Amino acid sequence: MPAEWAPHRGTWLSWPHRESSWPGKFEPVPAVFAEIVRHLAPREEVHLNVADDAMERSAREALAKAAVPTGNVFFHHHPTNDAWCRDHGPIFVQREVNGRREQRVVDWGYNAWGGKYPPFDDDDVIPSRIAAEFGIDCVHPGIVMEGGSIEVNGRGTLMTTESCLLHPNRNPTLAKADIERFLAEYLGVHHFLWLGDGIEGDDTDGHVDDLTRFVDETTVVTVIEDDPADPNYRPLRENLSRLRSMVDQDGRPLDIVTLPMPRPMYQDDQRLPASYANFYIANGVVLMPAYDRDRDETARTALQGCFPRHTVIPIECTDLVWGLGAVHCVTQQWPA
Repeated sequence: MPAEWAPHRGTWLSWPHRESSWPGKFEPVPAVFAEIVRHLAPREEVHLNVADDAMERSAREALAKAAVPTGNVFFHHHPTNDAWCRDHGPIFVQREVNGRREQRVVDWGYNAWGGKYPPFDDDDVIPSRIAAEFGIDCVHPGIVMEGGSIEVNGRGTLMTTESCLLHPNRNPTLAKADIERFLAEYLGVHHFLWLGDGIEGDDTDGHVDDLTRFVDETTVVTVIEDDPADPNYRPLRENLSRLRSMVDQDGRPLDIVTLPMPRPMYQDDQRLPASYANFYIANGVVLMPAYDRDRDETARTALQGCFPRHTVIPIECTDLVWGLGAVHCVTQQWPA
């Protein structure tokens, strides 16, 4: 599986339509998607899953309102249950065969984070539908796995969390060693870094893309909370401690850059999983979720230092994160 910063053919998104994912606050969400597409389309293809002609028209209207040029935007009539393409979308892997690079789609099982939000039958078949449309070989490992739960550096190292991948609501019969064997076989990885718990309010049971991300083959950025009274303080410090003892696939210690957490955010008394780690790396840009004017700039500056060849662009996500996800959660890269 290539690293996210490897050159892209495009990005996949599933157009938002499930109003119950943003109860009482759905109206501004399509505009956030349009803003994401506006920054991606000049740099790579953008592929949008929509249910039918009516949803395509609605999406086109939102893109037009945001002045998005659509020459590089492609619509696919693949119905979805929800908009979290990072988790239900296709994972593209590659291999060299006789000097030629071949592509494959991995279609993990998907159960909406442990059966929390049925129905999820349409989401579960999205990778296979996309593979069939483009004539790409598709494999089915037969276990549950979400894209936001794994992070790779493209050199054989995969990072994840115990709280998610070892949760009994995914693959209750599999031990850690079993899960590692599946990841090794289907993603071409051989070195595993296991973090602990996720952040408060994360309904995914602790996806790594809200915690720690690779920014190059040997460097990670990880979020920390400075307030000892905050529930995130202890788990994030424990993850930082783990990272400091970890090495990459070549035995070298990881380089670690820290990002702040935004101030606690709530909607209807519910803590929201707002995190600056939920950024997306595309061709020439890094789309960073923005929530907090004062801390946004600190996070942007830190990320810009990690991506000297990219432009870090803040995407306002105070409305999007009410759905319990941000920029990385709604995007899935298609490597070149």
